[in-house]
Amino acid sequence: MDASLNLYAIFGIPPDATQDDIREAYRVAARRFHPDANPNEGADIQFRDIASAYEVLGNPALRADYDAARRRYLDEPNFFSLRVTPSKRVLSMLPEPQVVYLLAEVTSMRQTAQQRTQEARLNLALVLDHSTSMKGDRLDKVKIAAQQIIEQLTTDDVLSIVSFGDRADVLIPATRVTDKTSMRAMVNMIRADGGTEIFHGLLAGVKECERHLGSKLVNHVILITDGRTFGDEEKCLELAEQAGAKGIAISAMGIGDEWNDTFLDALASTTGGSSSFINSPSAVVRFLNDRVRSLGAAFAERLQLSVAPDADVTLESVFKLMPNPQPVDIHPQPIPIGALEINRPLAVLIQLQMPPSSKAGFRTFVRLDITGDVLAADRQRYKVLSDISIEIAENPVPEEPPLAILDALGKLTLYRMQQKAEDSVKRGDVVEATRRLENLATRLLAVGREDLAQMAMVEARRVSKTSALSEEGRKALKFGTRMLLALPQPGEDR
Repeated sequence: MDASLNLYAIFGIPPDATQDDIREAYRVAARRFHPDANPNEGADIQFRDIASAYEVLGNPALRADYDAARRRYLDEPNFFSLRVTPSKRVLSMLPEPQVVYLLAEVTSMRQTAQQRTQEARLNLALVLDHSTSMKGDRLDKVKIAAQQIIEQLTTDDVLSIVSFGDRADVLIPATRVTDKTSMRAMVNMIRADGGTEIFHGLLAGVKECERHLGSKLVNHVILITDGRTFGDEEKCLELAEQAGAKGIAISAMGIGDEWNDTFLDALASTTGGSSSFINSPSAVVRFLNDRVRSLGAAFAERLQLSVAPDADVTLESVFKLMPNPQPVDIHPQPIPIGALEINRPLAVLIQLQMPPSSKAGFRTFVRLDITGDVLAADRQRYKVLSDISIEIAENPVPEEPPLAILDALGKLTLYRMQQKAEDSVKRGDVVEATRRLENLATRLLAVGREDLAQMAMVEARRVSKTSALSEEGRKALKFGTRMLLALPQPGEDR
C-alpha cells in the first residue's frame, strides 16, 4: 500500500467520506472508465488506479490501515499544480462532432520551489557523432560546446561522453565532474572518421547513464548527429522505449540537412525529450548550452500524462508547447512529456473531438492524470488530477477562446501549414504545395517572422520549378514554425 498516493483524490471525495460515498464514487468512475464501457487507452490506464484505490478504500479494515499510514503525508506540501483551460466552456447542441482544445499547464508550487537551493543534479551522457561528414567546423563547434558544458557542471553532476562513427568509443565513462582538465583534454582528442551508425553510440550512452541512474537526478542522453544512420533506426527506437521505461530521456540535435528528422522526432518523443534543428555549426554551442541549462533548471522529472476521454469522446492529438515545443505520440499511454522547470510551466495542447449533442446540460468529457518525480524532495510519482466538464446548450452566448489558446492555435496552424505543404509535395501536387507555401509566407510575415517568410517563398519558387523542397528549407520551416509554439515566458505578453 503506497500511502504517499492520495486515494481519495482519485475519486474526488474527501477523506471523511462514508463507505456509501466511496461505493457511489467507484460506480460512477467504473461507468466512465471501465474497459468494457470505454475503449480509450487512457481510460484503461486510469481505471487500474481507480480499481486499486477501491480495493483499499472499499475495505474498512484496509482503509483504516491506509488512513493511519497516510497521516505522515498530511503535512506534505503541494509540489506542482495542474491548470486546465478549455477552448470553450459551452458547446452548441449540434448534430455533428465538434472539436475542443485543452491547454494543460503544470506549474511548480512557489513555496516548494523556493526551498530548492541549487540546480538539479545531472546524470548526463553526451553522444557525439564523429563521422567523416562532421570534419571541420561542425566537429570543432561540438567539441567547444562539450568543453563549455564540462565547465558548467559541478562535482555533484555525473557526466559521460561517447563519440561514434562506425563504432562507439566511451571517451569519458560516467563519473562525477571533478577533473575538468582531463575531461576537456579527452574531448579535444575526438577526430572525424567513419560512417554514421547511431545505435552503437546511443547504446553506449544509455548504458553509461544507467550506471548512475537515480530518482533525484536528471537522467538524460543528448545525441548530436549530422547524418542518417545505416539500417538501425528500429533498433534505436526500441532502445529509446527501454530507456524511457527506466527514466532516461533522450534529446536529439541534428546539424545540417542530411539527417532524418522524422526518426529523431520519434526518438525524442518516445522518452519525453526534445529534438532540434541546428542549421549552422556556429549555432551548436548555443543550442547545447541552452539544453543543458534547461536540464539544470528541472524541478520535477519524468512527467507522464494520461488522457482519459469519456467513451464517446475521441483524443485526436497532443502537442507539447513548453518548455520545448514537440509533437508527441498519443499511443502508448501514459505519454512521456519530460521535465517541469522551476520557473516556467510545462504546457501541452490537447485536441479532443466531442460527439454530436442532442441533450442540454453539463457533462464530463475527459480526465487528465499527470505524475512526476520531484527531485529535491526525492518524491516519486507525485500525482495531480483534473476532471473536466462542459456545458451543452441550445443557444449559448458566443464566447471567444482564451487568448492563450487562441495564440497557440494560431501558431499551430502555421506549423500544420508547412506540414500540409510537404504532404502536397510528396503527393506530386505541385500547384497545391506552391499555394500552401505562399500562404504560409503571408501568414509568417503577419506575425513578424520575415526570415521564415522569405524561406517559405524561396521554397515555393523551388517547388514550382523542381517539384521538390530543399532539405535545408524543409527543416528550417518545420522546426522554425514549431518553435513559434513556445508559450511566452512569465511577464511576457500573451
